[in-house]
Amino acid sequence: MYSQSARLYDVMYAGKDYAAAARYVRGAIEAVNPKAATLLDVACGTGQHLEHLRASYDVEGLDLNPDLLAAAHTRCPGVPLHHADMSSFSLPRRFDVITCLFGSVAYLKTADRLTATVKRMASHLTDDGVLLIEPWFTPTAFWSDHLVANFYDSPDLKLAWMYRHERDGDMAILDQHFLVGEPHGIESFTERHELGLFSEEDWDAAFAAGGLLADFDDGGPFGRGLYKALRLPGTRA
Repeated sequence: MYSQSARLYDVMYAGKDYAAAARYVRGAIEAVNPKAATLLDVACGTGQHLEHLRASYDVEGLDLNPDLLAAAHTRCPGVPLHHADMSSFSLPRRFDVITCLFGSVAYLKTADRLTATVKRMASHLTDDGVLLIEPWFTPTAFWSDHLVANFYDSPDLKLAWMYRHERDGDMAILDQHFLVGEPHGIESFTERHELGLFSEEDWDAAFAAGGLLADFDDGGPFGRGLYKALRLPGTRA
């Protein structure tokens, strides 16, 4: 994922309002755990959520892509950042809040890995901690053969990337075609993104396995909803 496009990530999502998303997340946290002080952002990418959340919490980040993490280090100096897989990470502390935003869990691909990841996150929560996960599409909400084209235009960078929604069972396949123009030349490349389509039953099973009780907010930071999960009394994943 983002094997070639990591350096373009912030340009690709330049229209995303990270400040508003952070405000939404803070509101969700304050509603269930107003005393929360520590936060881990799983799949933190280039650190744009962390940049806004660090004013309110003692934050750390985690991501599998080293190029995205390098950008996060530059954006958030002094913030501990961990190079690790969200399904198997192990850190020496627990957190009052763990977030996983912008549908990043879809890169887990399978329901089994979703369950493993939720259990792993739950094991890193304090007893009164909260887990916030922004999902991607469900199998019924995803539509195949949908064509998407995006463009970015600045004096020193011209960028176009497009893809068609394809599906293989409960997996979405996005073969993204990039055309990148810069003063030193023009290049093109294709990058495949495979994303799991998790059902409500998949989510229910994952939270139950993690000893968590989850509530679903239909809105969420970007309209895809938000799972807010708390530990069931007497459980520890």
